[in-house]
Amino acid sequence: MLMLSGLSPLALQQSKLEAQMQSRYGEDGQAYLNAWFRLLDEQLDSEINEQLEQVNRFFNLGITFSDDRLLWKQKDYWATPLQTMGTRGGDCEDFSIAKYFSLLELGIPADKLRLIYVRAKTPGRVQAHMVLGYFPSPNAEPLLLDNLNPNILPASERPDLTPVFSFNSQGLWLGGTKSESDPTSRLSRWRDVLQRMHDEGF
Repeated sequence: MLMLSGLSPLALQQSKLEAQMQSRYGEDGQAYLNAWFRLLDEQLDSEINEQLEQVNRFFNLGITFSDDRLLWKQKDYWATPLQTMGTRGGDCEDFSIAKYFSLLELGIPADKLRLIYVRAKTPGRVQAHMVLGYFPSPNAEPLLLDNLNPNILPASERPDLTPVFSFNSQGLWLGGTKSESDPTSRLSRWRDVLQRMHDEGF
């Protein structure tokens, strides 16, 4: 089940997603969506570490990084997983959102997953970036799923990343402390992408 903040839990509406993908992106998009459905089926009963590895790999290998200005003609646009899979492109937010909802669909509880805004040190610059964190327990060190680094590593092994804040469909955290129970009240792009996902069949 996918837990969308402010909405009732919904299972994937596969036929609606397929129709949306076919009409927008044609056979190529449909082929990637079908591969995603197969991934979910194959990984449903796998151990969590295997689920993390396979979902991370699926998107890191299948999606090409693309700047929002080029792909969506906007400065900052958060794509739905359907859009990311249909265009086979996206930026760090799009990778993280697609992985987040894939892992929710595999049964990993929302309270173990957070989208984490970080400052990423790259050669010659520091840039805003987003990764997905898996928290084995509420106060545990997260494992990070990232499109910049294909390896799933504990946060302590990613000194190039400095966390700023994190959120999921249940709350918003600043400095490790939960500050809000409804992140959609502050994050308009999160609210927007959730609504578009709902309309698509999530």
